[in-house]
Amino acid sequence: MKLDNREIFKTLNPNKVWVPVLIGIGIVFFMFYMDPTVNAQTLRGVFDASIWSLLLALVFIVMRDAGYVFRIREITDKHLTWGRAIYVIILWEFASAVTPSIVGGTAVAVFILHKEGIPLGKALAFTMLTAIMDNLFFVLGAPIILYLAQGYIFPESRILEMRLGNSLEYLFWVSYTLYTLYSLLMALALFYRPRVFKWILLKLFSIRWLKKWKYQANGYGDQIIEASKEFKGKNLTYWLVIVGTTIFIWSSRYFMLNALISAYESLSLFEHVVVFARQIIMWIVMMISPTPGSSGTAEFFFAQFFNEFLTGYTFVTSILWRMFSYYPYLLLGAMFLPRWIRQVFFRKK
Repeated sequence: MKLDNREIFKTLNPNKVWVPVLIGIGIVFFMFYMDPTVNAQTLRGVFDASIWSLLLALVFIVMRDAGYVFRIREITDKHLTWGRAIYVIILWEFASAVTPSIVGGTAVAVFILHKEGIPLGKALAFTMLTAIMDNLFFVLGAPIILYLAQGYIFPESRILEMRLGNSLEYLFWVSYTLYTLYSLLMALALFYRPRVFKWILLKLFSIRWLKKWKYQANGYGDQIIEASKEFKGKNLTYWLVIVGTTIFIWSSRYFMLNALISAYESLSLFEHVVVFARQIIMWIVMMISPTPGSSGTAEFFFAQFFNEFLTGYTFVTSILWRMFSYYPYLLLGAMFLPRWIRQVFFRKK
């Protein structure tokens, strides 16, 4: 895999934090202007929150990030110290926050791990494994939680009905199918038959109108073969720890919003399940957003998905949700990036 440092640093650019911030602020002001129910009294409602629920939401954020740090150390066989793992996760989250979700930060993640002293092939393998595990949580966990939600996963929203009709449900299932196929294909390629995957890839790109990408396909196939070697012989404990940590990370991510909503309105156990399930649907919507870190898209769809639980507190909760789960990573990334660059590029030999 060839890494273009210039392109990587176009993504890892502290100045990019202003783009998603301005988009998010713009959408918030637009919603404030367009919604007649939102006024100064609504904004003062932020102080009605239960302090204990807000603290619980913060605990879930810390648990999620701690899970990320622990998982990257386990995946890399503890090559990273706790301190270096924290740097990796903060910069990885920063890269995801300043790029469109559909693009992702895979190349940046490989670059960061490689600069932390991990060979390039291993860095690619570890990044791919992380992505596969995250996708499998959605692929395997979504049917279970959606079943528990008993058909209440798609919100009844006049705005969504006017703009999307029934296409939100279709979009979810089409996206779910594509994620399932992609995750299955990558898992089989990485863990089972990487050479067969490369052979299929080369056959596919031998088609006349795809031939111009055959060289890149050949290189990608070689990368998969190299990456797959890293996981041969790993014991059951290694896989159980990574799978368990992935479940812990994503559950903490979603429970944070459950706690945040509970700060304003009491939820029954079933309503907690529905809120959790709807986050899975919204995650798909945010994944196809063209804006950096789904900025703007997230704020808009939050109101459509969770208004029935929050009513008059929807607007302030959406702002708190992004302040808790998104904007800190822009700030931390901008703070940690210059220090990381000095450490990995200018450290004493």
